[in-house]
Amino acid sequence: MKETSMPAPNPTQLFHITAIDNLPVIGASGHLLSKSILNSAKVNSTSIAHETIQIRRARKVVPINPGGTLHDYVPFYFAPRSPMLFTINNGNVEGCNLNQDDIVHLSTTAQTIVEAGCSTVFTDYHAVMAIAKFYDDLAKLDVIDWELFFESPRIAGYCQFWQNRQTVRHLMRMETRQAEFLVRDSVPLAAITQIGVRSELMANRVRAALANTAWDPEILVVPGWYY
Repeated sequence: MKETSMPAPNPTQLFHITAIDNLPVIGASGHLLSKSILNSAKVNSTSIAHETIQIRRARKVVPINPGGTLHDYVPFYFAPRSPMLFTINNGNVEGCNLNQDDIVHLSTTAQTIVEAGCSTVFTDYHAVMAIAKFYDDLAKLDVIDWELFFESPRIAGYCQFWQNRQTVRHLMRMETRQAEFLVRDSVPLAAITQIGVRSELMANRVRAALANTAWDPEILVVPGWYY
């Protein structure tokens, strides 16, 4: 367990990114579903992920209960404005022609998800990494190096930078900031309380996408969650 000087924020904010095009299916299902369930149910959804990373996630075993592989979990980051969003916006995801104005942040807290009765684990680094350790107790969230998430300069409350640098403190900043909170199988939409977007135009697209569903989360316009 690493020594850190900054305790975990409480509540602990979580972020899951997805395409606006996926919101009607998500809203109709009533749940945010894991990759395994989406695949087995043959749900037609817009992918925003690297296929090579998805292959690794399908094979990566979660070594603690409730077990399974990473594809059996719905993944969340502990901060918005992720490296993956940057990659998508720069057109570097094969087969994906979307940009950040097509991507929303589904936001909640770790505490809200646990209170909803979901089975969860979390990691201290990007979950596909061999060095990533898995935990199942929110009391151990302090193992994450939170200073890297909140050091200056900040945008919308989070550190502007996530890239690695040749300094002792920042050699693994990107891998740390991609630590994951993982929810087994599915997340009830009642536990997803907010959708973050970059502009009012995006907010209107979200409202239209959810118009025929029962899901009515708060829609936040937060440009600082984007590039």
